[in-house]
Amino acid sequence: LRGPEGTRSIPAPAWRADTASTLFDGLFAMAQDDLRRDVVAQITDGAWNHGKPIPCECFIAGKQWPFVWTRDLSYSTDLALWRFDAPRARRSLAFKLSGVRVADAPRGLYVLQDTGSGGSWPISTDRVVWFLGARHLLDDPAFAARTWQALRDTLAQDRAYAFDARVGLYRGETSFMDWREQTYPGWTAHNVRFIAESYALSTNVLHFDALRLAARLARQHGDAVGAARYTRQAAALATAINRWFWNPQRGLYRSYLGPGDPPLPVDAYDLLGTTLAIVSGVAKGARASAALADYPTWPAGSPVIWPERASQPVYHNRALWPFVSAYALRAARVVRQPARIAHELRSLMRAAALAGSNMENFALPQLSSHLPGKLGGPVVDSRRQLWSVAGYLNAVVEGVFGLRSDGRIVPEIPVSLVPTLFGTGDTITLHTPRQTVILQRPATLAGNLLVEQRRVVRGATTMLWLQAITVADPPLHAPTPEFAPATPAPPVLRRDGAEWRIASAVPATLWVDGRAQAGAAARRWTLHAGGARRCLALTVREDGVDSLPSDPVCVGDSARVGGAWPRAWTAPATGDYVLRLAFENPHGPINTGITAAVKRITVRCGAAPLLTLPVVMPQGRGWQRSTTAHFHAAAGARCSFALRQGFNMSFLAQAALYTGGEGGSAGPLNRARVGDLLISPAPAGIVRATPQAAPARAGDAP
Repeated sequence: LRGPEGTRSIPAPAWRADTASTLFDGLFAMAQDDLRRDVVAQITDGAWNHGKPIPCECFIAGKQWPFVWTRDLSYSTDLALWRFDAPRARRSLAFKLSGVRVADAPRGLYVLQDTGSGGSWPISTDRVVWFLGARHLLDDPAFAARTWQALRDTLAQDRAYAFDARVGLYRGETSFMDWREQTYPGWTAHNVRFIAESYALSTNVLHFDALRLAARLARQHGDAVGAARYTRQAAALATAINRWFWNPQRGLYRSYLGPGDPPLPVDAYDLLGTTLAIVSGVAKGARASAALADYPTWPAGSPVIWPERASQPVYHNRALWPFVSAYALRAARVVRQPARIAHELRSLMRAAALAGSNMENFALPQLSSHLPGKLGGPVVDSRRQLWSVAGYLNAVVEGVFGLRSDGRIVPEIPVSLVPTLFGTGDTITLHTPRQTVILQRPATLAGNLLVEQRRVVRGATTMLWLQAITVADPPLHAPTPEFAPATPAPPVLRRDGAEWRIASAVPATLWVDGRAQAGAAARRWTLHAGGARRCLALTVREDGVDSLPSDPVCVGDSARVGGAWPRAWTAPATGDYVLRLAFENPHGPINTGITAAVKRITVRCGAAPLLTLPVVMPQGRGWQRSTTAHFHAAAGARCSFALRQGFNMSFLAQAALYTGGEGGSAGPLNRARVGDLLISPAPAGIVRATPQAAPARAGDAP
């Protein structure tokens, strides 16, 4: 094999596909060779252990990523690693588990959220993806015991710090798409509080899967009460996901929702979240079919987001990621859409063949790994990316030959692929270290999907005779329009007596606390200037697509409570209130690190029960506002507020190896400079559009 990594002989692969396509079979062998190159005895990263090797008989994330990352490894394990090298997959996953190194913090075994936006967890909360991979490896008793402990502890911690009981969803960033301005509004590059308070489809589906696994393991351990609790939580979460994320106008699940009451709907969609919802069973029946059928795709393959961002270079934006395409292939099998199955398989083959390796990502629509220009890319890429390798392996083993994780063999092959896979032959064969699977083509191809008709099992060989059936098969469609409109500037507000005068430079929709104001797009609105805290944002619409929301502007009289803790405040009226902290967290940049300041505020108002509310203060520059928390108080009640320690990733023992920033080898750090406690009445009131005789010019003062 000659290429950028040199010339060497390749041992025969342990798994072999025999089809009419030399390319298909050869790429399967190449994926196994890529996987062998990702096998190491030690791992390195510049931000860990001063860049020195760390012993670990593990899988690394790729040629440019010689380390173990939670989400890369976990998705890869779920797709294929558990089949190809279960012991190494277990060791790799075990590297991402950690106990606690802080004496007065709750004991437990937790999954490590990797460095990320605003200082990692709980701004990013997709670490539960670990259990997506681990669930396949529980035949090892010691690993199963640690998985059960980590599952209980991690879910309990996420429930305490990331779950919003008001809407029934977990907060946090989209899984894998963690480069803020690539997929979120551009202004989140400088302020990730929006992300910390948002809700992501993919991350919530991962929590659903983790809760279902917890229910199953609780039953196995004789914990009927725990099993019932996890089952209720999973069912309630599935209901909330379908309630809040589903957009019936598009037939798609939204990628994420912004903060608000209700959550702010965002006209943005992503393929991973969509396919996870389908594969997990959160999306069912006609809704599951529509969610995949209505997700647009290019001739070369499916983009990971839609609509794209015209101002951003290629990475998550305007890109295909093979591991996501593998999940799309898996979802297409679930809903039996032959055209989509064939499309994703051809895309995976074409991408691997063009690059001569299983690359991290590709530019669309060209399917290029070297698109020139200021907005070209991919700006970051790697050969033999682990989850891309796993994606191709899965496309062969499960996508074509139908080997499922539950041990069943369920082939579903589009008739359109018969010329490629069977040619003029009668059978195709998959040889594995433990079994041989032979698929026999039918005599007639009158239909669009090949499925099993009968089977014969002789020893380690299973032969399945296929038959052609006809299923409903929606057509693929292009991403039109390709791009979302540019995000508008924030609304401009001016106080006018008892009202706020609100203006936009362009015709826009005004959103107040997650609610769109009725009527056509306007440039002027009036809002009653009561004491309630309200957050206002704008979106614009072009070609039937809404922009991402503008940077919100929040108004409303706030009581400012300073001084030593505990702090006291008297409720002026009976009602719901919102609290925040003014803070500064200079302990790391906005794009990485492990020192998001996570605290708990205890609230006792009069004789009401004591509340404990989490607040998050992300890393970043300058003074900011924390995430919000809600409480109720009766008129005249004296409320006492105490600030308690919380938990962040620097508290984990594994963080002692982190040398890329604060909170690592120098010791745990969960601290911010805390200023005033800000208290406002919860949102209420109505906004009305202000009539205009003529359109205002862009840039007019309100």
